[in-house]
Amino acid sequence: MIASSNSHNVLSKIAVKNIPDVLIHEIIDGIPLYRKGYRDVLAKTKTVEDIMGCSSLQFFIIDYILGILYSAINREKYIIGTNEAGLHLDKRNNLSGDIVIFDKDILTINKIDKHYSKVHPKISIEMDLDIELETFTKKGYITIKTQKLLDFGTEKVIWFLTEPKKVMVATKDREWETFDWDRDVEVLDGISCNVGKYLKEKGSEFA
Repeated sequence: MIASSNSHNVLSKIAVKNIPDVLIHEIIDGIPLYRKGYRDVLAKTKTVEDIMGCSSLQFFIIDYILGILYSAINREKYIIGTNEAGLHLDKRNNLSGDIVIFDKDILTINKIDKHYSKVHPKISIEMDLDIELETFTKKGYITIKTQKLLDFGTEKVIWFLTEPKKVMVATKDREWETFDWDRDVEVLDGISCNVGKYLKEKGSEFA
């Protein structure tokens, strides 16, 4: 799950205290996980803004999923969070979510403030990895973040991975599944999406 010691050596060569907080994407078990491309910012070959956004393929897929959710979800019952919605699990763990769905009975209005949510989402949807893989391997990061979310109370975690064109679905009560992304994926309450089919219908080369 943890990357090799060589990755730690890479990080140790950079004075961590000199890395601005804006370059930290998440914190897991007290370990800061830096945004993909943060070294380019430190080297002044890119700006923070250059590495903050997602690819056009990623936002195209996110737009598709959000379109389905906003048109079909019960807005009286659920809140949809986007834009790297922050989750504060405990003092050593801060995560972010590409799309998170909260139950309004749990995320009540008195729990909404200017800080990361201390309330677990019902559903978490992740699009690729936004961190430099220095502390964890790709599989290790996906596994530990998914388990952290499930332990926090999230009922289902769904990963859409563009490079292998795969979907991973994890719940507490069932064995985690990974399959090609041209299958229907139920998000919640019978609301489903099919990323591969959608991209094919739109004529995308990435279907």
